Amino acid sequence: MVSNSLLLTLLVCFSYGSIALVLAAGHQRHKFTVVPTASFHSSEASCSTTRGNDPHSNRVSVPLAHRNGPCAPVQTTKQELPSLAEMLRRDRERTERITRRISRSRRLQSDNNAVVSVPAQLGSSYNSQMYVVTVGLGTPAVPQTLILDTGSALTWVQCKPCNSTDCYPQRLPLFDPSTSSTYSPIPCDSPECRALAAGIDGDGCTDDWDCAYKISYGSGAVPTGTYSRDALTLAPGAVVEGFLFGCGHHQDPKFDMADGILGLGRLPQSLAWQASASHTGGVFSLCLPPTGGSTGFVALGAPNDTSGFVFTPLLTMDEQPWFYQLIPTGISVAGEPLDIPPAVFREGVITDSGMVTSVLQATAYAALRAAFRSAMAEYPLAPPAGHLDTCYNFTGYDNVTVPTVSLTFRGGATVDLDAESGVLLDGCLAFWGQRGDEYTGIIGSVNQRTIEVLYDMPGGKVGFRTGAC
Repeated sequence: MVSNSLLLTLLVCFSYGSIALVLAAGHQRHKFTVVPTASFHSSEASCSTTRGNDPHSNRVSVPLAHRNGPCAPVQTTKQELPSLAEMLRRDRERTERITRRISRSRRLQSDNNAVVSVPAQLGSSYNSQMYVVTVGLGTPAVPQTLILDTGSALTWVQCKPCNSTDCYPQRLPLFDPSTSSTYSPIPCDSPECRALAAGIDGDGCTDDWDCAYKISYGSGAVPTGTYSRDALTLAPGAVVEGFLFGCGHHQDPKFDMADGILGLGRLPQSLAWQASASHTGGVFSLCLPPTGGSTGFVALGAPNDTSGFVFTPLLTMDEQPWFYQLIPTGISVAGEPLDIPPAVFREGVITDSGMVTSVLQATAYAALRAAFRSAMAEYPLAPPAGHLDTCYNFTGYDNVTVPTVSLTFRGGATVDLDAESGVLLDGCLAFWGQRGDEYTGIIGSVNQRTIEVLYDMPGGKVGFRTGAC
């Protein structure tokens, strides 16, 4: 008779292509998902919007699309598509800009043993942004396709007059303030201009009358122009009157075919705060779509029902207060928690739609890489792609079995990343590691796909709802 200690009970449950394995003898739950290899690449030829609808009718919702996919309002030509190497270069550039700024500020505070004022930088590297929305600006409303950025606060568009040496080509006509009955420049000597000057480089004034803005991006770009006010139409019947934005007259260097940036950072200049009085109450959410051939949404306002969300406290970074900072407490691979000391996450992470991949503290990434490689041991490794060092050769495979990767945050909020679209990028694990553990991590756009991330600023918390778009 076989001893009970030698018996292994294997329960296999099939649901929508997913496989969950429960090993009863070891009391361990291992979670894997069977994923078609085609899902790791962006090759959609058509757009499907069936998954991108905000289910809560009480909110103002705007469709969101990948800027290089068939759902984008402004189509990108094949020649304009950035390569994986270029996207990763921009990721590293943005990361270095963010971490260098934080470490410089902390070093100065330590050296001087005093609070040091660091000029705010409202942008990090706008060429890294991957998602766009279309809104209406002015009266009558003129369509503007803007790149979404949770790491910037100020919204800006290119405006007439602007010649070809100062403004880059865009597919839609430049916004013409002279045709809008509700447009007005912000006076230099005004509370709005003084608030702007406190948050960006420069004194906010170009002369004795008009207020100016200037944003220094990590890529070296320095867009400038006139700080302005006009009506912003988000959806039929949803208008933010007197919306403050930048009317750009000089973009250096040129960067894109989109019309500008939609800022959703935490400073008062952002749409998140400006729309709060009439629409959102300081609450908004994003759901990034799984592919370029589908849409997600930006929703302003609190949902009717938050029972599907898990929440974690929202913190504020003194060095970069426009970012949304969270504290992770653990990472799991295939249902198994990794052995990562809690102190590793002491600097937290920020959520950033402008990053493609995610960067973790060195110890956390080393543990994640080892566990993921072990779970994927049946597949041959491929050479690294830039700083992504866990890549696979899936040639000859129609489907692969991917372990679930879960992030747990302070308060017990555990989020399973979407196995089909939110773990691998072009066959590579969409995470990489910092040089040490003293840096702030960044959760990029790939790992946020299909997850509705709800930012409740008055409530001081961030919520996650999986499978939302």
